[in-house]
Amino acid sequence: MTTSSDDEARRIARAQLPPGLRPETLAVRTALAPSQYGENSEALFLTNAYVQPDAATMARRFAESEDFTYTRTSNPTVRSLEARLAAMEGTEACIAAGSGMGAILLLGMGLLKAGDHVICSRSVFGSTINLFAKEFAKFGVRTTFVSQTDPGAWRAALEPATRLLFAETPTNPLTDVCDIAALAEIAHGAGALLAVDNSFCTPALQRPVEYGADVVMHSGTKYLDGQGRVMAGALCASKKLVKEVFGPIVRTAGMVLSPFNAWVVLKGLETLDLRMRAQSANALQVAQWLEQQPMVARVYYPGLASHGQHALALRQQSGVGGALLSFDMRADSPDAARTAAFHVMDSTRVLSIATNLGDTKSIITHPSTTSHGRLTEAQRSAAGIGQGLVRLAVGLEHPLDVIDDLQRGLSTLTS
Repeated sequence: MTTSSDDEARRIARAQLPPGLRPETLAVRTALAPSQYGENSEALFLTNAYVQPDAATMARRFAESEDFTYTRTSNPTVRSLEARLAAMEGTEACIAAGSGMGAILLLGMGLLKAGDHVICSRSVFGSTINLFAKEFAKFGVRTTFVSQTDPGAWRAALEPATRLLFAETPTNPLTDVCDIAALAEIAHGAGALLAVDNSFCTPALQRPVEYGADVVMHSGTKYLDGQGRVMAGALCASKKLVKEVFGPIVRTAGMVLSPFNAWVVLKGLETLDLRMRAQSANALQVAQWLEQQPMVARVYYPGLASHGQHALALRQQSGVGGALLSFDMRADSPDAARTAAFHVMDSTRVLSIATNLGDTKSIITHPSTTSHGRLTEAQRSAAGIGQGLVRLAVGLEHPLDVIDDLQRGLSTLTS
């Protein structure tokens, strides 16, 4: 006769996966044990509180912050997402946040204090620059912005107060690639930590901890979800950092991920590998075509041999360039370049004119007036972002249809 304790033991055993599973399997199988109903698809727990069996148990659980007590502290759906993403990234633990920027805020609040110094790539996402340069500066944290691709510049920027190196690879929107192992060596030699934003490659293509990164940051809003549905963020790191540094801040400050959004991303991870490889193949075909167009001055895509860090990118990114590319319009002035960029965008009939990326739908945008629009002209210039730059996040449409859509505008421009 099967007892309830036997059923529970089997449920737990099914959740304890054997060692050595490959990332594609971990992306489908890693989660908490199913409930007593044995659901095959992970359950969505839409609750903000959990009934406790008695007052003493409730007191112990709140004191230990281990079991489920309140969803700002923990939730089964969110915890399944955290377990799955940590397994895919190869880290001991993960903590989710409400957005990618929320995850970077959590990173700074956990690791930095007044008087500390940060070194950051100057070609990262515009909001990341503003967070370090403006918001953290209010609390006495200084940031030096350096060339993404020059390890010597990172080393030269070190100070006794340097506590964190932050890189995004590839960068948004110019797809600059940093040498993660080199930056890890620089950080660790100075007693600092290296955090890497892996939003654009994801663990399907790149696992920064294998090259020495201490923290891996994600905007799950992008490829982890993959269909443009929800906002989400996460930090993957050691158990010590997650439990002792980041966890208490989330419980206090409340930058939590909602259970519904966690469930959406959790299901998105199951197709991540397939999507990333298909979208990367599409992006390569589009990038190769763009390089041949007379009105395109330059294409930025790590999968092209013309990219400055092409060989490094292929080593770090599983031999592919990713799904994000950008290109500069050929023009005689910034105003003319912006006019040409807008013309190409406005001539499209298939692509979405929007600011997100990572969707199955291809998205085209103008970084100077959107993602980097709140930066000063000097900051944009330092990051190499001109008025003629167009960013394209290639989706799952047929690549020839994407090419035809771009051709509508490019073919009607005059040099």
